[in-house]
Amino acid sequence: MSTRRVSVPVQPHAAGDDGVRLRERKKRTTWRALQMAGLSLVAERGLHAVTTEQIAAEAGVSQRTLFNYFTSKEDVLVGTDPDLAPALAAILRARPATEPPLESLKQVFVGYAEAIAQDQHRWQLRMQAVDDNPELLPALVGSSAVIGRELTRAVAARTGMDPETDTYPSLVVNVSLTTLRTVLHKHAATGFAGSLTALTAAAFDAVMAGLPSPD
Repeated sequence: MSTRRVSVPVQPHAAGDDGVRLRERKKRTTWRALQMAGLSLVAERGLHAVTTEQIAAEAGVSQRTLFNYFTSKEDVLVGTDPDLAPALAAILRARPATEPPLESLKQVFVGYAEAIAQDQHRWQLRMQAVDDNPELLPALVGSSAVIGRELTRAVAARTGMDPETDTYPSLVVNVSLTTLRTVLHKHAATGFAGSLTALTAAAFDAVMAGLPSPD
């Protein structure tokens, strides 16, 4: 099986289209600045003491600009980059056609874990916000569902299955998402000790081995 490392790239644009790339880069920068502002304020003041107006001011933009990127305060805190789901699906589609779907998903999520490790502070704040405020869970589930739908369609296309009626594509994707989510929570509980990519790869290996009982 291939163990080629993958990463989570920004979505490609036509060569030479510098204007498009610049606009997309500015959008990603603004999106991240707003989420970091929201997470930092919530960590400092608490969820219910923070408003979208304060988040926008902290990020140096208008409240109207905030709502161009997010639908609510909860979305600011736990939403995922809108480019992420298409990027992960594109990586999955580019994996070797003969590779088992779970192995392909492992490689996709190991690459995603590498990107998370490089942005550890934001993820730490994000996970702490959810742990401290369970009312954020519905927004978190909705955010994860967007990724799940994109990857389910990609798995269905690779396997010749119907994403609406066949169980396997959504099952293998949801198992993969749960695997990554479990690793992230355990990684946070240990103070982010060790390599997140190595932990993610080991967790997927255990799942692919059928979760044998520990020695």
